[in-house]
Amino acid sequence: MTLLTSHMLLLQYWHDDRYDIEKVKVWYRDRGAPNDRSSASGPDISLEPYYMSIRTTDGEKPVPYHRILLITYDGKVTFENRKIRGLAYELIGESRHRI
Repeated sequence: MTLLTSHMLLLQYWHDDRYDIEKVKVWYRDRGAPNDRSSASGPDISLEPYYMSIRTTDGEKPVPYHRILLITYDGKVTFENRKIRGLAYELIGESRHRI
């Protein structure tokens, strides 16, 4: 079984017609944010060779792929960074409590 990197998985979601980027959510390490974590939904993300670019209210924010903590598709975990294994449901729970 081949494991996909976060970048390869996102490329698949963006370029394979079987997937809808509206259903993608990415949590990433974001120094200075609450708990040093933030998330973005598919339409706010563009993929570059060495980083993803997150569209924010302050403009574009580059995020290297190695900072990705978790990727969900349609609410299901499809990638979890080995360093944070077990944190997935906490992150998903945090996002459900936000307005």
